[in-house]
Amino acid sequence: MPLPFRPRSAASTRPILLLTKSELPGWLKGANAAVRRWARGNGFAAKPGEICVLPGRDGAPSRVLVGALGNQGPEDFWHVAGLPLRLPEGSYRLESEPQAGPATRFATAWGIGSYAFDRYRKAPRPPAHLVWPRQADRAAVERACRANDLVRDLINTPAEDMGPPELAAAAERLARELRMEANVIVGDALLKKGFPLVHAVGRASARAPRLIELRWGRAEHPMLAVLGKGVCFDTGGLDLKNDAGMKLMKKDMGGAAHALGLARMIVEAKLPVRLRVLVPAVENSVSGNSLRPLDVIRSRKGLTVEIGNTDAEGRLILADALTAASEEKPELIVDFATLTGAARVALGPDLPSLFCNDDGLANELLRYAESEADPFWRMPLWRPYRARLDSRVADLNNVSDGPFAGAVTAALFMQEFVGAGIPWAHFDIYAWSPSTRPGRPEGAETQTLRAVFAALAQRFGG
Repeated sequence: MPLPFRPRSAASTRPILLLTKSELPGWLKGANAAVRRWARGNGFAAKPGEICVLPGRDGAPSRVLVGALGNQGPEDFWHVAGLPLRLPEGSYRLESEPQAGPATRFATAWGIGSYAFDRYRKAPRPPAHLVWPRQADRAAVERACRANDLVRDLINTPAEDMGPPELAAAAERLARELRMEANVIVGDALLKKGFPLVHAVGRASARAPRLIELRWGRAEHPMLAVLGKGVCFDTGGLDLKNDAGMKLMKKDMGGAAHALGLARMIVEAKLPVRLRVLVPAVENSVSGNSLRPLDVIRSRKGLTVEIGNTDAEGRLILADALTAASEEKPELIVDFATLTGAARVALGPDLPSLFCNDDGLANELLRYAESEADPFWRMPLWRPYRARLDSRVADLNNVSDGPFAGAVTAALFMQEFVGAGIPWAHFDIYAWSPSTRPGRPEGAETQTLRAVFAALAQRFGG
């Protein structure tokens, strides 16, 4: 979908004025009587996200007032993101030109809020267009918007059209576009190449499991590993989900989509890193050769894993990927996964969980979560809970022995496969908006991506 921006030379643009509640009285005092009557008659009080379209002499929209908090936080970001599909069609510009940071955030929010999933039907309407703010970093805005569109499109596509082969094909298209190296290991070759957990989870599907690997960058640059959970549909396996639990499982490859979106941003920005992307792509299905409860599988790392629940499959496939990533001793591993319902119970759909084994890295990430209006919350890797993963017959079980702290024990399971001394950040995300809100239509949602990219750009000197 083309990005919703116009050059500064565009004609017939309508100005947008952002006003906080405290600024409104002074602005009304300086406005002409007709404008005051119109704004007051329409009840405009500059509430955050509130819109008042002022008519011109010919009755057509001529100017827009928008209520704002003025703090450039998540609320203001999403209020702006709601404008492209709430305002009448046409071109708009900011009446007061902001500085570079706010201008870039405004344009990014506008671009992200213009998204519509139109693979199967035409979008109800085109978004309103924005004339580029003078100080906006256009390259940064375009990177963020293209990554957002990629992530949302991949997640929104139903499993019939987004199984392991199609996810691999999407990754290979991205690799060709960005001149990355791509390699895909398919089916029984996973056993020969040392990915037994990926194979075990995906073997029951008619669509073979695979390990997708993308590489980019120069040999002398520090290695960065980015991983994503690619469960293209999750029935739960033999521990079958009920209908409600299975309904949204097309989104269970949301972590893979985020890994590919982050890869796009990194390569387009030419960050000085040696990037390695690993996406284990499977469909967790039911058939005669399904993985069974209490099976024991030897992982790539050599640790044996007892299967306490076949519906805890994401951590299994990521375990082999984390081991493979660690073998090259990267300076940092980041993974994304729609991993646990427990994280959603704790923090809800809008606030992803961060688990991190390095306090400095966690603090960096959290700082950019705030500055990029892309929130998440740090959760503990509480070592005493590791004992809950003990098994009587194997090195560890893939689930704990009780209902408590499910997101924590899942992260502790994955930590077993991270190489010693390697900083690691694990994001347990929802990747879905359960209802339509400004800038966030019901459906696929991009979470943590802008903050993680900003932190990486700072860390690696981009």
